[in-house]
Amino acid sequence: METYTIRQVSELFGLPASTLRYYEEMGILTNVEKNASGHRVYSSGHINRLRTISCFKRTGMSIAQLQKFFGFEADEPNRIGDILALLEEQERHVADQIAELQQDQTHVRRKLCYYRAIQTALQQGTALPHWGDYRDCSAQDLTPENDPSK
Repeated sequence: METYTIRQVSELFGLPASTLRYYEEMGILTNVEKNASGHRVYSSGHINRLRTISCFKRTGMSIAQLQKFFGFEADEPNRIGDILALLEEQERHVADQIAELQQDQTHVRRKLCYYRAIQTALQQGTALPHWGDYRDCSAQDLTPENDPSK
C-alpha cells in the first residue's frame, strides 16, 4: 500500500498542511494514522477522499455540508435518500454557478469586442465605437471582420 506524507499530500492538492489537519479536526478526513515518529501517514483512501473534498469545496460546499455528506456516507444504505438530496441540491447550486459564469463570460466578451474596436479605431484614425453597439457580442464577434463599428 502506497503512503504519503503530509507534505506530499499538501503539494498534491495545493493545500497547506494546516488545512489537512483542520479537515481531520472537522471529521471529514478520518483515520489518519501516525508513524513511530508521530508524523501523519496518508493512504490512497485519504487521497480519494481529498479528491472528493476538493471537488465539493470547489462547488461551494461548506464544511458543515461535507460533514453531513460523510456522516450519511458512513451509513449509506439507511441514508441514501439524504445523500441523494444533498447531492441534488449541490448539483443545482453548480448549475446556478455555471449560468452566472456564462453571463459573466458574455459580458467579458462584449468588453473584448468593444475595446478591440477602440484599438482598431485608434490605429486607423476613425471614430470611436459606441458601447451600445456591443450588446450582442459573441465569440464570433471577436474577429475584426465582425466588428460592429465598421
